[in-house]
Amino acid sequence: MNDLPTPDPSQTDDLRTLLETWVHQQNHRLLEEVMGAWQHALEQFQPDPDLLTQLQVAAAPPVPLSLPGAEDRTLALALDLLEGATSQSELLKCLLEALSSHVERCAIFILKQGLASLYAQRGFEGELPPHRGPVAPPEELEALLLGSTRAIRQKGPAYTALLSALSPLEAASAAIFPLLHKRKVVALVLVDSGLLPTLGHPEQVRAIILGTSALLAALAAAREEEPRPPVPVPPPSLPAPAPPGPAGPKREGDLDPRTRASAERLARVLVEDVELYFPAQVAQARKEGNLYGLLRNELDRSHATFVERFGEDLETSYRIFTTRVIHQLCNDDATMLAAAPWSQGHPTAR
Repeated sequence: MNDLPTPDPSQTDDLRTLLETWVHQQNHRLLEEVMGAWQHALEQFQPDPDLLTQLQVAAAPPVPLSLPGAEDRTLALALDLLEGATSQSELLKCLLEALSSHVERCAIFILKQGLASLYAQRGFEGELPPHRGPVAPPEELEALLLGSTRAIRQKGPAYTALLSALSPLEAASAAIFPLLHKRKVVALVLVDSGLLPTLGHPEQVRAIILGTSALLAALAAAREEEPRPPVPVPPPSLPAPAPPGPAGPKREGDLDPRTRASAERLARVLVEDVELYFPAQVAQARKEGNLYGLLRNELDRSHATFVERFGEDLETSYRIFTTRVIHQLCNDDATMLAAAPWSQGHPTAR
């Protein structure tokens, strides 16, 4: 077997040098072509007019926020007025005042026993019908009373029925909103445009009424959370009970705390209803000092309701209902209730 020839080292170096030279030349040529293409592309890299327009729009300064206008200030004053009310009857009066700055005419109807009775109004002075009475809500109001609709924003049978207790003059635009308490419609608020062609600011009116509903619930909750006088704790050791004899007047601590709390709650609700539904008579009675003379039927009916629930003995012994009437309706002046037969024997009665 013949031996292979041994390669010449100098020849191998020459071949390597030729190949490296060729690769270097090719790399250099490719680099020049790439740089030329890149330079050409840079020359074509110019934004088109559409892009410039879009950039100008995107770079525009933001529109500054507008300062509160007159309408916002009026709404703020109305909400401040509502928040200042300290009782439910005062809150309804504030509601009318707040609405009167947004609409031409407004009125509140209290719902009781399926009828809508006019509570108070603004803007209808001089136009009230001579004979006003409760209004039977028409079918159009059923959806509103049941809570399936939030408002009635056009004239129709409901507006005509409520307006009959207010004025013979029909407005061009009107709306009816519900006033809620514990998710129940307790009153209807009627607003209309009066002599104007349209009803102004209906959404602000809705916001005021929604705020009134929330404050109505807050006032009721605050009433229920009023601190009550502590029940006296008997001493550790008591003397032997006295033999049976004529019963004397019971002490405040003799009544079960739960029974007392329930009785005070019912008395508060009954008295608040009288104040809510008959504000004019209450105001006149305070002025003339004769509450029972002006509200005999309503007070007797409320007293009978209380006695039916808790019994005549409890009221005779503790005077819970009578005390609430004197405190809330008589400004703590028991002489305003002196003519009531069921108030006789009250500690402050004269």
